[in-house]
Amino acid sequence: MSRQDANAAFALTSFLYGANAPFIDDMYARYETDPASVDPEWQEFFKSLKDTPDAVKKNAEGPSWEKAHWPQSPRDDLTSALDGNWAEVEKAIGNKLQAKAQAKGAAPASSGDVLQATRDSVRALMLIRAYRMRGHFHAKLDPLGLEPPRDHEELDPRSYGFTDADLDRKIFLDHVLGLEYASLREIVAICERTYCQTLGVEFMHISNGAQKAWIQERIEGPDKEISFTREGRRAILMKLVEAEGFEKFCDLKFTGTKRFGLDGGESLIPALEQIIKRGGNLGVKDIVLGMPHRGRLNVLTQVMGKPHRALFHEFKGGSANPDEVEGSGDVKYHLGASSDREFDNNKIHLSLTANPSHLEIVDPVVLGKVRAKQDQNGDPPDQRISVLPLLLHGDAAFAGQGVVPECFGLSDLKGYRTGGSIHFIVNNQIGFTTYPRYSRSSPYPSDVAKMIDAPIFHVNGDDPEAVVFAAKVAIEYRQKFHKPVVIDMFCYRRHGHNEGDEPGFTQPLMYKKIATQPTTLEIYSKRLIADGVMTEGEVDKAKADWRARLDAELEAGAGYKPNKADWLDGKWAGFKVAGLDEDPRRGITGVALEQLKDIGRKITKVPDGFRVHRTVQRFLDARAKAIDNGEGIDWATGEALAFCTLLEEGHRVRLSGQDCERGTFSQRHSVLFDQEDESRYTPFNHLGEKQGHYEVINSLLSEEAVLGFEYGYSLAEPNSLTLWEAQFGDFANGAQVMFDQFISSGERKWLRMSGLVCLLPHGYEGQGPEHSSARLERFLQMCAEDNMQVANCTTPANYFHILRRQLKREIRKPLILMTPKSLLRHKRAVSRLDELATDTSFHRVLYDDAQVLKDQVIKLVEDKKIRRVVLCSGKVYYDLYEEREKRGIDDIYLLRVEQLYPVPLKTLVQELSRFSGAEVVWCQEEPRNMGSWHFIEPYLEWVLNQINATHKRPRYAGRAAAAATATGLMSKHLAQLKALLDEALG
Repeated sequence: MSRQDANAAFALTSFLYGANAPFIDDMYARYETDPASVDPEWQEFFKSLKDTPDAVKKNAEGPSWEKAHWPQSPRDDLTSALDGNWAEVEKAIGNKLQAKAQAKGAAPASSGDVLQATRDSVRALMLIRAYRMRGHFHAKLDPLGLEPPRDHEELDPRSYGFTDADLDRKIFLDHVLGLEYASLREIVAICERTYCQTLGVEFMHISNGAQKAWIQERIEGPDKEISFTREGRRAILMKLVEAEGFEKFCDLKFTGTKRFGLDGGESLIPALEQIIKRGGNLGVKDIVLGMPHRGRLNVLTQVMGKPHRALFHEFKGGSANPDEVEGSGDVKYHLGASSDREFDNNKIHLSLTANPSHLEIVDPVVLGKVRAKQDQNGDPPDQRISVLPLLLHGDAAFAGQGVVPECFGLSDLKGYRTGGSIHFIVNNQIGFTTYPRYSRSSPYPSDVAKMIDAPIFHVNGDDPEAVVFAAKVAIEYRQKFHKPVVIDMFCYRRHGHNEGDEPGFTQPLMYKKIATQPTTLEIYSKRLIADGVMTEGEVDKAKADWRARLDAELEAGAGYKPNKADWLDGKWAGFKVAGLDEDPRRGITGVALEQLKDIGRKITKVPDGFRVHRTVQRFLDARAKAIDNGEGIDWATGEALAFCTLLEEGHRVRLSGQDCERGTFSQRHSVLFDQEDESRYTPFNHLGEKQGHYEVINSLLSEEAVLGFEYGYSLAEPNSLTLWEAQFGDFANGAQVMFDQFISSGERKWLRMSGLVCLLPHGYEGQGPEHSSARLERFLQMCAEDNMQVANCTTPANYFHILRRQLKREIRKPLILMTPKSLLRHKRAVSRLDELATDTSFHRVLYDDAQVLKDQVIKLVEDKKIRRVVLCSGKVYYDLYEEREKRGIDDIYLLRVEQLYPVPLKTLVQELSRFSGAEVVWCQEEPRNMGSWHFIEPYLEWVLNQINATHKRPRYAGRAAAAATATGLMSKHLAQLKALLDEALG
């Protein structure tokens, strides 16, 4: 065969490629039933194949081995098109057209007419689907028009076989677009108006059919134009007057002062108003906002209702808090606020969460606060709609910061659901000095939200009505489906990154365009004047009235004095600031023995018929025996009794982290699993009817977002014991921003207390540099001004008391707790039950066991004969104790510092004064440049001088300074351990 003949043969059979096989099989089966139902050309083709009817039918049904209900049958005009297979749609529409023709009593339509009408319908549906899928790429989103328009070939009817002659011919749509029949001209007009104007919607990636159908119904159709009442349009304009007027006023009165203005994105303000108003109508009672610095001052004053005079007072260098309130304070564009707003008789509480300049890091904090408030409201788990998380973002940060997808990963997990968050991206199309093409690899900054099927509304910020409409649909979607939704508002930044920055250095073309761009208010004012909604005089008067009000507020700001700090309001009423009373720190933490034993019986019993793992059953039996006998209380049992006593007192206990239900080291087992059906049983939730709720959550594999979530939870709920546990302590550095910017400094910067507990497994056991150190030194370095607590406990009793102490005082402080690994099952790391009983409490410094325990190998000499006191913290105490025992040393005293910060100076003075003639050594298992040494040394020197000790300075015993936290070789680990023990005890 010549090449020409081969090409001709290929051209005649090119339709027989693999992707068309299902379509051809289906048509072949129809031909066997009714040859007239297919084109004459196909009739000839199928006739030539000479297959039996049964074989054709069987082939059309598909292979016998395919999954019974997969792939799913198409249920609308779109699902079948996801893989390009329109055969089912064509068949269904053809049948409907035949039925319609017969129902009218007319002569039956010819098979050719039906086939042509069917193909017109299918091609029209393909065009509509293209608009739904790709229309947003062709929408008029950029107010500046910087990018050239895209090619419209995919939305051109000619690409689907239509010609100009088809424009006005009626096509059967079967109520797609809300129409039974429509001309091609009408179809294109509706699709262009819906998907390609100043609003572009991405929703075809959503896998849930109901959610996708709801959006289609909400925006598609001949009567679904964006429209507002006369009063609604005037209200939008008034918020623009306020937003723009505020920025211009600040620019005039405080020229060059950083404020990170909203200039160019003013449509945000009426959009937020719409979310609040419509949300209130749909059941929202409380909105927690988180946002970056851009536009924050505008939101604070125009949305949150912060008095302008208060802000202008801060612009002039005044404090946001009364003079008597201590704290470092923060710049005005980091501060939070709270207020109550009322729309249509619906009162809504608003709170804007304070945050640092670390972009997006406030997101999980907001989500945690929302979850706590929803729990307080008693929202059903599947309908958490009373409290709304509303997060504002910049485009570069939303695409660039990893905490954003982490938060999306939390959104539908049982322990972290918040009923959906609304994300509003103020997309000014630049990140400081970096264009989007250099700061992300996706078309939009919002693309990361597709990972959870969130709908995305792209909108032009210079069309305030489109922006407000997007906001309205977004809050309606969230309230109906309890899922996240994203608004991506294209706008621009009229000034540089801040008001003192020159953007023309790096974006000359963009800023030439911005220089001639009319403001959103100018554009919208002209639109309303042209539509007869307002007169030019009314617009000018609105601007003048607003300017007069700001002038009056500026004058009032000169004498403004904040009269109240809001940090001990609401749920925090009744709490105190540490240091105002003599000693509110100890707390009453002991519990009656009978209550402890009763709890022990309840938490070691499993329901009849529950098939617990035999190893876990031995664990429960051992726990029951220890509690009943009052001896050998191990670490996990001490924790369990702390949790359960708080629960019986009505407190909520919330613990989250990676694998914390069982515990990384199989020590906790707070959730039991039936070995036959994997049903779950949580003993701690079966203590009694009036108990608090115990919530233990295996988190997703993230530190930053999960820790931020728990911190946020603790901000809103001071009466819950809220804990985050790292799988290993060194993993905490994946959340270092949370420790630096919030946990350690939030109270001093923003007057926000937290009682969060962080459990960080720590200890040197030869596991290598990745699983040995929780970087204790970093937390100690952050300690100052009584900002938090850092402890490294050595007994289950002290662990029990320090956990209970978190809720048994009138103050709240974060607790960073180094927790054990090998000590979980160490024979010496046990307590008696009576050490947890009434009139017992937490010991910041612990005695030498040889001094107080019976039947010890070593009996210490009297205090004046002690030649050395070795101070230590954590697991190394037991290494020292056992080594001292082996060596038969009786004149070295081991003193444990259980709480490293606040440093227990009075107690140390009291204890060390017994040994004023002894040498003092600080021993640690961490390298010299890590651990507690550099932090504790000056404090110990002060103590030694206070007691007039013979040796005025402490000596170091421990590993040499190192770059890595620990060695990975067991032999080297043991050699280092021997060396530090020799140094401490030799």
